[in-house]
Amino acid sequence: MSKDYSTAVATARDYYNSSDADNFYFHIWGGEDIHIGLYDSPDEPIFKASRRTVERMASFLEGLDENSRVLDIGSGFGGAARYLAKNVGCQVVALNLSEAENARNRAMSREQGLEHLIEVVDASFEDIPYAQESFDAVWSQDAILHSGNRVRVVEEVARVLKPGGRFVFTDPMQADDCPEGVLQPILDRIHLETLGSPGFYREMARKVGLEEERFEQHHEQLPTHYARVLKETERQEQELSQTVSPAYIDRMKKGLQHWVDGGNNGYLAWVFSASAKNDSSCIL
Repeated sequence: MSKDYSTAVATARDYYNSSDADNFYFHIWGGEDIHIGLYDSPDEPIFKASRRTVERMASFLEGLDENSRVLDIGSGFGGAARYLAKNVGCQVVALNLSEAENARNRAMSREQGLEHLIEVVDASFEDIPYAQESFDAVWSQDAILHSGNRVRVVEEVARVLKPGGRFVFTDPMQADDCPEGVLQPILDRIHLETLGSPGFYREMARKVGLEEERFEQHHEQLPTHYARVLKETERQEQELSQTVSPAYIDRMKKGLQHWVDGGNNGYLAWVFSASAKNDSSCIL
């Protein structure tokens, strides 16, 4: 597999491979599901809310069975892949750029007796190493923002989907009417020039032959989640500092607050999107 990653992807890979990030996300962010949660209350455990996100997304993929093949792009620690493998019995390819996260994914899949259903692949979603029409579904949780070429990612998703296959994803985005410049503290923190937007993703889906089936807005959950992670970071800071550097924790707390502020000010968006590949689509 080529290691010629785009600058944005290479930056994300180096970040998530660092021991600071690996330990922080594993111990604070939910362990298996390191993504935004759906909260019934602001103080709900992060893992419980994050698992609710997985369950909600899985409900958009009715019809999967043990003969289905699913690709999870940006799979993190593999929580979603294990959920699908355990509850559906399908084969899942967990594609992710961080070797450190992938090692945890493989270990947890073995511990849960699911390694026969989950293939963990070190790769970038900007260049998916599978043939056209290889998967019945493609799944992604809060990962595409790390691409410097999101157009390419959506094109790759459409390419590897079988006709009638579904793409279900979430991603932290900027609101369609976000004023210019107000998200710069967040962009600086995650080393990106831009974020996607609901309008961008909907237009890209149409261009590559993906027909929208579901589109749910849950913008209020984004600041709720980042505030919850910030609170948990502060609560566990002393213990966390044994495996994560104080400088990293300090930067993380400031970064989390930027996400909270951006969400509360209406500058950020978070949606659940599900679309199906048209049978007549021709993806070049």
